[in-house]
Amino acid sequence: MVVALFAGLASHSAEALDAVAVRQNVPAIDLLPAAEQHRVEGDRIQVSTAPGPDGIVRRIEVRAREPGTTSNWLVFALANNTDEQLDRLVVAPHFRMVGSGLVWPDLGSIRIVSLTPSQGFRPEQQNDPGSDTFLVTLDPGATVTLVAELRTPQVPQLYLWEPEAYKAKVNSFTLYYGIVIGIAGLLALFLTILFVVKGSVMFPAAALLGWAVLAQIGTTFGFWARVFDLSTETQQIWRAGGEAILAATLVVFLFAYLNLSRWHVRYGHIAIGWLVFLGALIGLAVVDPPMAAGIARMSILAVAVLGFCLIVYLSTHGFDRAVLLIPTWTLLLIWVITSGFTISGAFLNELVAPALLGGLVLIVMLIGFTVMQHAFAGGGLAGAVSDIERRALAIAGSGDIVWDWDVGRDAIFTSPEAEQLLGLKRGSLETDAAGWLETLHPSDRDRFRTALDSVVDQRRGRIAQQLRLRSQDGHYMWFSLRARPVIGSDGEVVRCIGTMVDITENKTAEERLLHDAVHDNLTGLPNRALFLDRMDAALGFARIDETMRPAVILLDIDRFKQVNLSAGVSIGDSILLTIARRLTRLLKPQDTLARLSGDQYGIILLSEREPERITAFADTIRKTLRTPITFANREIFLTASIGLALVDAEHGRREEVLKDAELAMQVAKRIGGDRIEVFKPALRAQKPDRLGIESDLRRAIERDEIAILYQPIVRLEDRTVAGFEALARWNHPRLGKLAPAEFIPIAEETGLIVDLGLFVMDRAARQLGAWQRVLRLDPPIFVSVNVSSRQLLRHDLIQDVKGVLARNVVIPDTLKLELTESLVMANPEYAAQMLSRIRDLGAGLSLDDFGTGHSSLAYLQRFPFDTIKIDQQFVRPSASGARPVLLRSIVAMAHDLGMEVVAEGAETEADTIELARLGCEYVQGFVFGEPLTAEEARRLIAPVPAEGQRAAAGR
Repeated sequence: MVVALFAGLASHSAEALDAVAVRQNVPAIDLLPAAEQHRVEGDRIQVSTAPGPDGIVRRIEVRAREPGTTSNWLVFALANNTDEQLDRLVVAPHFRMVGSGLVWPDLGSIRIVSLTPSQGFRPEQQNDPGSDTFLVTLDPGATVTLVAELRTPQVPQLYLWEPEAYKAKVNSFTLYYGIVIGIAGLLALFLTILFVVKGSVMFPAAALLGWAVLAQIGTTFGFWARVFDLSTETQQIWRAGGEAILAATLVVFLFAYLNLSRWHVRYGHIAIGWLVFLGALIGLAVVDPPMAAGIARMSILAVAVLGFCLIVYLSTHGFDRAVLLIPTWTLLLIWVITSGFTISGAFLNELVAPALLGGLVLIVMLIGFTVMQHAFAGGGLAGAVSDIERRALAIAGSGDIVWDWDVGRDAIFTSPEAEQLLGLKRGSLETDAAGWLETLHPSDRDRFRTALDSVVDQRRGRIAQQLRLRSQDGHYMWFSLRARPVIGSDGEVVRCIGTMVDITENKTAEERLLHDAVHDNLTGLPNRALFLDRMDAALGFARIDETMRPAVILLDIDRFKQVNLSAGVSIGDSILLTIARRLTRLLKPQDTLARLSGDQYGIILLSEREPERITAFADTIRKTLRTPITFANREIFLTASIGLALVDAEHGRREEVLKDAELAMQVAKRIGGDRIEVFKPALRAQKPDRLGIESDLRRAIERDEIAILYQPIVRLEDRTVAGFEALARWNHPRLGKLAPAEFIPIAEETGLIVDLGLFVMDRAARQLGAWQRVLRLDPPIFVSVNVSSRQLLRHDLIQDVKGVLARNVVIPDTLKLELTESLVMANPEYAAQMLSRIRDLGAGLSLDDFGTGHSSLAYLQRFPFDTIKIDQQFVRPSASGARPVLLRSIVAMAHDLGMEVVAEGAETEADTIELARLGCEYVQGFVFGEPLTAEEARRLIAPVPAEGQRAAAGR
């Protein structure tokens, strides 16, 4: 008793149950609502029995058959209140699709290991491969408590069946299962046979789907378990693998039927990746069937939904195969949704699962019909066709317009497609030859009529013409007509038949290409090729009419490269467009304006014949170009160098006229720009040779041909000379004095600017040192030297500055290096490092042309400049007399940054007064004189006393 007491305390106990009343006329009773499920530690359970007729509750203990640390139990009680002995079957199915679960589903297992009664004989287990079935005998008036040992915690269903009713139910479902499996097998075999006969790729895909459905149905119905004697664990693997195979075959069928590889290669990649994933899922089914089945079910849902969206999309884009598949795939989507509700437990009816599997077979049957309908459609065309049929099919496939002229009846037939293109009424082009010719462009009628007459008269030949037909709104469309005559038995032409093709787009593209070939892409003006062609025509007119004197005017924008660098290429293009519009407004219809190169324009002037009026017109062009161009509250002033050549009897070719005008323009630019130069034969002797200039420039420094001039920089406070800007001038032995614009660009291109810049810096520093030793002014005089981009980008610049300062003793910060704003902003990080090191050497730094580039104030604070030079476009007043509003702001900003201000471009006394009022320290301009030689600059600073001259001579 003590041992029993301790055993009872250590084991799990349960309260007494309510017994389920069993009646004779009830075929089946659901026992799960009345059953209690327990999970206990250990291998035994103690339960209280349901009270019998005497009301006594007993305690029983049941030991588990299968050893383990935990055990699962199901306890229920049955009461026979009748006067007869009752035999009933307790049935727990191994697998039930209803409520099996979407994620990590229950794929079936042995549910009840043993069934122990509280009294009477132990229930006898029946031979039932699909469920755990036990025969229970209930005596009259007895109440029996049954304790079921469970293999798994899940019991999907537990029913108490009347044996004959259960047998009838099994037999009825067995018949249904056999019919469905038979239909599925025949369908899979039929689709396989069709694949062998037809050979289309759609049939093996459909056959694979049919076999996959057959395998899935056989597994779910337990057919394969009976045939191959499969264990419950093996059946789990088969169920999970079957669902993965079903998902894979759906992907294969959808890809093959819709032929997705023709739409985009990405579809093929997606399908292959999906199949590889599902193949791995089949391997996972061997290791973990529930996980594999859950993923496969989600995959089937994804295939159904995404496939439906894809089918609808392709259907809306005119793909016939997709249209045929819409009804079947809609049923598949409904089937998948219904299956989801079933396995989630929303539908509990016993008939739902068999009905769903039967519906799956029906869907595969519909897929087979769809595949056959598409594969065998148009079978009449699969055989041999005649040559005439083949030609008719080719014309129908090409979409060409049929053109047929019945010569005997003089009736022309044209396909309705032509009338649709032209917007004409149906039958408008079905008329006689004369009426059809009326729709042609007047320029094409005679040519087409001649072609028709030639074919009829010669009884051979072809018509191959491009012609224009008038549309409803009056415009013309281009067509290409190709036709040939048909000869009758009498040798005469009975009809002429062929095709027409719309070539309007080709003609438009051809015209556009022809236009672009002879016109400038930016301005739309004629280019050099068309300009030369029109010059030939002008020369021809001049030979016929002696009173006509064509004039060729070439103009080149001065300093346009600097405008592009400072303002940007987009603004530069806008400036070129503005110039083209201004010049166009000055011309008359008989004149020609062309863009010959980047900033060079050419004009053929025919509207003026008198030389005085021609030169006056050229001056009008010059004044028009001087008008400032405004962009974003910023005025840009431009000038042009204009060369003019008058055509006379000596000019035989267009090249000679163009060269003369170019020579006159180059002379105008060399002199300084913003001027008109009329060609004279004497200019040919002065024509500069660029290669010669380059060669001479290489030796100019050695020959001491480079002269240094000094332009004064005046202190506005007392109007004294504060310093100079060193400017290089070339005294060429043959060409004379050359302006910087004539040789500096060549020096930049060839790299000679580095040697030239070092030469100017050394000479200017030597002269500055000599002035400072003699004059000893306070504050000291300074000299500014320009630095080019090639010099700044060389690492040797620091060594050059260091060497110049070592050779020439000057007061610190009085030798100033001028760098343009666009130059330092091209590489601000590198420029900041270089300038800081140069400043440490003792050289001053000046920011030149401030306001013309794209600078950043953040970088400006980092640059160690001590002086800002304001560009002259901010100094000069506008046409209304007002100065740019930014001038005051620039001066104030420079002072806030601790910099001095030099204003360039002062031309009048009023300019100096206004600049002094704004706070500028220094001014530079022609109002204080032209660039001077060193001796002239020395006399401008202060007169040299006699003893000073002697001392200087002694030194």
